[in-house]
Amino acid sequence: MKKVIFIFSIIMFFFKTPATANYEKKIYDFSIESITGETINFKDYKNKVILIVNTASYCGFTKQYDELQELWDLYKEKGLIVLGVPSNSFNQEKNNNADIKEFCEVNFNINFPLTTLTEVKGKDAHELFKWAKKNHGKLAEPKWNFHKILINKEGKVQDTFASFTKPTSKKIIKAIENSL
Repeated sequence: MKKVIFIFSIIMFFFKTPATANYEKKIYDFSIESITGETINFKDYKNKVILIVNTASYCGFTKQYDELQELWDLYKEKGLIVLGVPSNSFNQEKNNNADIKEFCEVNFNINFPLTTLTEVKGKDAHELFKWAKKNHGKLAEPKWNFHKILINKEGKVQDTFASFTKPTSKKIIKAIENSL
């Protein structure tokens, strides 16, 4: 029996989940610039659930803006923040904030918060994305545009979703509702 417990313990060590991450910081320790130049302090989002999505205007997933707006409209009063993070990390975004903002408003009627053009991966990534990767592992690092990171009310990464997972998928809706 002791041998089985020992082997099980070894196996569990190698398959430990990000939920066991030792967070030195929480999202509330960060800020990011909005698309219009104001500071977005995550401390203002305490006790909220935050869906962070790196976005791009010229991506095949750009139509997901519609569903992100739908999520914002459905859940903002219940405590969900949808945060679009325009990024050219994958070479599919416009070159300046004014053009990005206009594109989002004209084509998708976006009114959820957007950040300034931001790097989301690699050594030049914004500290927020480095923090997510450090605490949740490689699954938190965007592999492509429209990667989603769900932050729970405790300010920790709850889950991540690949680009091809639609914002209004059952998987994301369930995760949001369980976190709210």
